[in-house]
Amino acid sequence: MARYGQLTRRTAGPNIHLMSSPSPSIGQILGHYRILEQIGAGGMGVVYRAHDERLDRDVALKVLPPGALADEPARKRFRKEALALAKLNHPSIATVYDFDTQRDVDFLVYEYIPGVTLKDKLSHGTLPEIEIARLGMQLAKALTAAHKEGVVHRDLKPANLLVTVDGQLKILDFGLAKLIRTSSEEDPTASPSETYVAAGTLAYMAPEQLRGELADLRSDIYSSGAVLYEAATGQRPFPETYVPRLIDSILHEGPRPPGRLNRRVSPALENIILKCLGKEPEQRYQSAAELHVDLERLSTPGRSPTTHTGRYRNFARRWPVFLALCLAAMLAVLMALNTGKRRGRLLNYAGTPHIQSLAVLPLENLSREPEQDYFADGMTDALIANLSKISALRVISRTSVMRYKKVRDPLPKIARELNVDAVVEGSVLQSENRVRIMAELTDAAADRNLWSEQYEGDLRDILVLQSNVAQAIAKEINIRLEPREQTLLVNTRTINPEAYQLYLKGRYYWNKRTQEGLEKSLGYFKQAIEKDPSNSLAYAGLADCYVILAGYNLRPPGEVYPLAQVAAKKALELDGTLAEAHTSLASYVWDYERNWQAGLREYERAIELNPNYATAHQWYSESLMRIGRRDEAIAEIQKAKELDPLSLVMNAVQGFVYYFARQYDQAIAQLKNTLELDTNFYPAHVFLGWNYEQKGMYAEAIAQLQTAMSLSGGSRYVTPGLAHAYAAAGQKARALELLNQLRQSSERSYVDPYDIALIYAALGDKDQGFMWLEKAYWGRSESLTFVKVDPRMDSLRSDSRFRDLLRRLNLPPD
Repeated sequence: MARYGQLTRRTAGPNIHLMSSPSPSIGQILGHYRILEQIGAGGMGVVYRAHDERLDRDVALKVLPPGALADEPARKRFRKEALALAKLNHPSIATVYDFDTQRDVDFLVYEYIPGVTLKDKLSHGTLPEIEIARLGMQLAKALTAAHKEGVVHRDLKPANLLVTVDGQLKILDFGLAKLIRTSSEEDPTASPSETYVAAGTLAYMAPEQLRGELADLRSDIYSSGAVLYEAATGQRPFPETYVPRLIDSILHEGPRPPGRLNRRVSPALENIILKCLGKEPEQRYQSAAELHVDLERLSTPGRSPTTHTGRYRNFARRWPVFLALCLAAMLAVLMALNTGKRRGRLLNYAGTPHIQSLAVLPLENLSREPEQDYFADGMTDALIANLSKISALRVISRTSVMRYKKVRDPLPKIARELNVDAVVEGSVLQSENRVRIMAELTDAAADRNLWSEQYEGDLRDILVLQSNVAQAIAKEINIRLEPREQTLLVNTRTINPEAYQLYLKGRYYWNKRTQEGLEKSLGYFKQAIEKDPSNSLAYAGLADCYVILAGYNLRPPGEVYPLAQVAAKKALELDGTLAEAHTSLASYVWDYERNWQAGLREYERAIELNPNYATAHQWYSESLMRIGRRDEAIAEIQKAKELDPLSLVMNAVQGFVYYFARQYDQAIAQLKNTLELDTNFYPAHVFLGWNYEQKGMYAEAIAQLQTAMSLSGGSRYVTPGLAHAYAAAGQKARALELLNQLRQSSERSYVDPYDIALIYAALGDKDQGFMWLEKAYWGRSESLTFVKVDPRMDSLRSDSRFRDLLRRLNLPPD
């Protein structure tokens, strides 16, 4: 259990004693506390989780090192001061319960708090400014309460600050640095650094502590600034590790301004941190209450801290004059230009940058529990979906942004890769039926924070919270919303919390796009509907599942497409604005009913409702291609790829569309680009093989399809293309072998009849080809709807049976 692992570690001076006597064993009872497990160890003692047998609760029990309390008077003094600490009563201070001695073992008992230390939390990266302000305010409030009681911590550091699962800050080891006396403190020959290193961790200590002076409440202010500095920049104010050099830096040098290490740190937060880190106590905040005031201003929209430090003070005095001169100059320029167009450009440049595209990066799961990843991913999806309703804004789709979930590159680099103007990042914490969302908007080019805010509420109101976040971002970037879009963004509906979480789990597994994941998602969507029959999102998810199962040939189309129709219509009956449900219904109408006119209308309605829904653009592109509208199809798949630029599917399908447009060179170039993203993505090898075959490059075609066969584990999706290539290359025996394998498989499980018809066409057996095309027709094969444009069917086009098939499929003539 790592959460207490760093709580008792510190930089030890030469005379600090580490525990050498036998430590309590697991199961042993000290007083009325039963030892359960060791959860930390360091210079100030060993920490255990123990159970209070009297009050039936878990506690943290710290066994002090031998020699810390050298005699009975020292022990009595410790007991007296520990009991004084026990009177500190604040929600952000870990409560001291008891001090006792049993069998020469001195131990302190205090509140046991599940959570993670701030040190562990910062190991994952810097925190958003809104979260720094929130945690800083809790820290300042707790220090204010302690300082009023005359108690100074003396050892504030990230390892002594715990963050609970619901985001509550807890200060640990309050006053312990003063209580534990070591021999070095009584040694008149010890240097100040040796003496006072024992009273705190060196890198976070105030200069006066290093000089051997008494610490007061302003020493805690300095340490608080060091903690905030690390939370904002990811490093300590003075990162030196060589102790003499570190001491010299703390005493005589200034820290690098946080904004130089992290451009997203606002000037206001930088000023607060630098004021905390003043070399002399008089240069810092004179109380934790003052620090709290500025942090509260920082976290409140429309207000800014009044703090100015060092070089900022003189500028602050001159600011009104400077501002007036700037405004006068700007007005003169605008009057000289005298054109509305130019004036608009200048005003826009002076304010919020012109943002036409953005990416929502995966929200951080603050619980750190992997089983809660589905919730954080679901909140990311929801924010993307809400912002995607804005037609004037290009929003990157889920698949592309999820590539940054584990590895966070610098924001400008991410923005370049995704081709966006701005980035939204943040975090989410769900605890029982409460949820907190923190979001931050950054100008990607300048790596400059534009806006940050925190939203908290009941899980029943999660749709309202999501809507509020999206509306706030839309307002911040000054994007023009159509009246219809304003209506779409507003959501005041409450939901069943349990049903919503089941829905999010369903989406989590649906996005895996594996047979196992799809089956799991079906189960979760059905459970969500059982809990809440009015859950339109769950019905839409159910429809999406059935469509994918049919599209991937995992279930017979005649089995699952009617189920998709029922689910999609129910979703739209409950909420007619769901683009996902319109898209699934379009797939049913097009692929199953073969009503391409009605199917195209459904796709167009989906795109109207959510112009940034990449899947709708993709499926619409494929549908346009099937009826021969090549230019429109190419434009739509290009749009889908712009919305999801790192998606392997979108990149490969662009090559797929070029193939059916018979633009083989463009297709090959695009598919090679796809394989640069992931050389193991087997569908790209499949499509590449198809294109090579049409160019007469049979050896290359067969090599690509064999690679796809190997990567896919022998997928039946690859087999017909490989058999067709063998036949085209004159290797008919190999083609027949694969054909027989498919026919045998069709007796045990679903095999698309169109795939078998393809091979017969390549072998020149028209009668068998048309027989299997008839089976595909009556079996509602989705692949059959590509027959009008599939180059591999060219050998059958002159036959009257082919023209009759196109007529019955309602496909328009050439």
